[in-house]
Amino acid sequence: MADLKAGPDELVEGADAAPAPGPKGWNSREYGAGFFAKLVMMALVNALGVYVLLAAWRAQSWWVLGAMLVILLALDYVYFSKRHTIPAKYIAPGVVFLVVFQIFVIFYTAYIALTNYGDGHNLDKGQAVAAILSQNEKRVTGSAAYPLTVLTRGDEFGFAIISEGKVLVGTEDEPLTEAAGATVAGTRITAVPGFGVASQQEIFANQQAITNLRVPFSRNAEEGSIRTQNGTVGYLYKSTFTYDAAADTMTDATTGTVYTATSHGQFAAPDGTVLPTGWRVLVGFENFTTAFTNDQYAGPFLRVLVWNLVFAVVSVLSTFLLGLVLAIVLNDERVRGRKIYRTLLLLPYAFPGFLSALIWSGLLNEKFGFINQVILGGVNIGWLTDPWLARLSVLGVNLWLGFPYMFLIATGALQSLPGDVKEAARVDGAGPLRMWWSVTGPLVLISTAPLLIASFAFNFNNFTLIYMLTQGGPRFGDTSAPIGATDLLITMVYSISGVDGSAAKNYGLASALSIVIFVVVAVIAGLGFRQTRKLEEVI
Repeated sequence: MADLKAGPDELVEGADAAPAPGPKGWNSREYGAGFFAKLVMMALVNALGVYVLLAAWRAQSWWVLGAMLVILLALDYVYFSKRHTIPAKYIAPGVVFLVVFQIFVIFYTAYIALTNYGDGHNLDKGQAVAAILSQNEKRVTGSAAYPLTVLTRGDEFGFAIISEGKVLVGTEDEPLTEAAGATVAGTRITAVPGFGVASQQEIFANQQAITNLRVPFSRNAEEGSIRTQNGTVGYLYKSTFTYDAAADTMTDATTGTVYTATSHGQFAAPDGTVLPTGWRVLVGFENFTTAFTNDQYAGPFLRVLVWNLVFAVVSVLSTFLLGLVLAIVLNDERVRGRKIYRTLLLLPYAFPGFLSALIWSGLLNEKFGFINQVILGGVNIGWLTDPWLARLSVLGVNLWLGFPYMFLIATGALQSLPGDVKEAARVDGAGPLRMWWSVTGPLVLISTAPLLIASFAFNFNNFTLIYMLTQGGPRFGDTSAPIGATDLLITMVYSISGVDGSAAKNYGLASALSIVIFVVVAVIAGLGFRQTRKLEEVI
């Protein structure tokens, strides 16, 4: 084509064309497909954020609401403001996830460690007072019998009663309130807006849940609740306890005993007896003191800590040495069938760790295990019931599970070594041992040291192996705490927390021990990385 001679305001064919004109303020480069993709993604993010805001508002969780609002505003500002560069847009999601899933978790765990949160102390004080009043209710003698209808709303049950000619409706979480639009036939309520009327078959099938259901008569817990025994008549129940907010005392009307609120979140009588329901309070460093001084935890804690350190160190050294030896052997070009051998060695790594641990648990069973019954001819060796044999078994199984990973990283490190360095060492007369000690070994260690530190941190908290193989057993006989010979600190924390039902829940103490684990791993990892930097400087 012939070029067009253009003036200063004319287009020259072949030159970069300016963006096509559009609506006022429109720029096709600025508002292209990428902009609309960003708009869609941010719309989804904001929709999720608004959902969280509404949920936090309904739950009256103001700190969640505030944090979510700050995150949304910050993300919208970063992604829609022209002042921020591309790197900021890439960094923003990572920062949000770091704050939510790392920093928040650490600080919240530290907060729980300073409280008495656990069984008997799950509620705040207002909820605890209401629970005590409701747990000690008795039917009011001579109280009126209210015509009652059992209502349903999804999986939830509720009551509707007739009182002074009005229909009152409520559930376990919603006090009785007047229901507009309810229909009544004689003394039976036939329809309530927003609820279904339970049939006799439904009442019979859920008899236990309905007879245990209590619907608060009002928002004042001291006014009692409505309960029923047959699903047709309701009676007023009131607590035998009365709460004096001014004196902060709870009085048992049947015995006259006065329970006074304490700083440990309980109502206690003068003789030392306490009501079973308490509330969460800050207790300072009591959980840390308990972990290190209480006979129930202090002795086992130190034993578990020593075993935890030994387990992590031996696991890293044994798996790394075995993986490194195998990598050196199979890195030699003179070995035939290297690909087949490498594939076979990776098989333990290909199976899920928890499944392998369960299989080994069966193989090592004292009475029915394959190792005792078939390989060893029917002997009864307590591989998982004797404390020392159980520890040895744990280390052996972890060696089986862990060496393929070390074999992989050692193989990669060996194959990435620069050939000129090795050739120079050979020219200088270095033999195989000298070559390994002065050149190959240090270079491999430099590249694998960070992974070894990460492996130490992983094995220090190797919950899956311990829980699936031994569940921390065999248990120590000198403590009532659910702690055993093969427990690591992380499985000890799990048992003490009571999540598995092995003990009463004690989230405060478990959180304190979690902080200890965090500090130990952080210190060891920090020292390890420091030594790695020194090694790099020497090399």
